[in-house]
Amino acid sequence: MMRFLSRLGNREASGSAVAKGPVEYESTVRIDSKAVPGVTFFLNRVSFGRRMELSKRVREISQRTEFLEAGNAAQEKIEAGILAQQIDAMYLSWGLVSVEGLNIDGEAATVTHLIEKGPEELTREIVSTIKGQCGLSEAERKN
Repeated sequence: MMRFLSRLGNREASGSAVAKGPVEYESTVRIDSKAVPGVTFFLNRVSFGRRMELSKRVREISQRTEFLEAGNAAQEKIEAGILAQQIDAMYLSWGLVSVEGLNIDGEAATVTHLIEKGPEELTREIVSTIKGQCGLSEAERKN
């Protein structure tokens, strides 16, 4: 008997019912905010290509942040904090598709509006959710 490497192959071999036709996959996910009730945000799901793109974008800034955090001078600590916030903004622009149920200064919220003027608790919730979907550990999330 053949051994299958996928679970789908195993179900077919064992006689379990398998749906016919294409598998539907949504490249975005809808999440209701806990920080700001009534707000819903949509995130891109992590894919191989998107993960690689994000890794490249974050790599250089992360290395510089680690270097500065290791220093003793207050200026280096401040710089490291600024870079960490830039990384969070990068995650936000990379992963956030849209926000529903939120107007900022009378206009529908966009990624740019959220970064510049939006409620910080919502912004942090979205960034944390994106990092969680990327499978980052708590230590990695601090960057």
